[in-house]
Amino acid sequence: MTRLGIIILCALALAGCGSLMSSATSGMAGNLSSAILNQDDPETVRDGAPAFLLMLDSFVEGSPHDPAMLAAASDLYAAYGVLFVEDPERAQRLTARSLDYGQRALCAAENGACGIASTGFRDFEPKLAPLKRDDVATLYSYAIAKLAWIQSRSGDMGAVAELPKAETALARVRELDPGYREAEVERYLGVLATIRPPALGGRFDEGRAHFERAIELSEGRDLGARVDYARYYARTLYERELHDRLLQEVVEADPHADGLTLLNVIAQREAMELLASADDYF
Repeated sequence: MTRLGIIILCALALAGCGSLMSSATSGMAGNLSSAILNQDDPETVRDGAPAFLLMLDSFVEGSPHDPAMLAAASDLYAAYGVLFVEDPERAQRLTARSLDYGQRALCAAENGACGIASTGFRDFEPKLAPLKRDDVATLYSYAIAKLAWIQSRSGDMGAVAELPKAETALARVRELDPGYREAEVERYLGVLATIRPPALGGRFDEGRAHFERAIELSEGRDLGARVDYARYYARTLYERELHDRLLQEVVEADPHADGLTLLNVIAQREAMELLASADDYF
């Protein structure tokens, strides 16, 4: 797994903090979440986010069995751990905390999901079966935490082997509520379908359909969908024309979009890096 593809996926989870935190703190943290996502200077977010992490930890201490509170903490730890932390050991610690919060959130939402951390793949889907539509946001946060945890351990084949669990969780999100964050779910499923080459089980026709649907659903505002489409699909299949077209569209776009500005700025930086390395790759 390359770094920024899952980075952006995890960072999107920040948007989920708003509704929860506004009820807990009279709108302050909800507004802060929006401010983070609408910031066009990622370094400002990097420097300020740790204070928000500590605040979320304090809220969890006060409500240790609140699934929404646990999911919000899981979201931000996942995003911060893979977006701004360069030290591999520290990234692993932060994403481990994210996954722990995500697993606790699922257990708090539905007793049948307790013990999911030690569940093998054969028994994983049955663990998700009792979840209801009201649990979709919590399940989504868990899936993102799982992806972040895997990303920070991308050299560990045991961790990479957990990818099917993340895909199963996202598929269950779509099953329970097809309209829940549909563009993002489509994008993540696109990455998961194309993260392995065709010879190792990659499903590239399916992945292309997911990416194109994600772009359509976001009305082109989510620039990261094009970046992941170029990286995972076009690069793997050596489709240079598609690769360059997608990335050039990202570079030329206005990154400012409500709830997506931070992620779009990061996507543009990555698009420029991929274009710069294209001659060596193709």
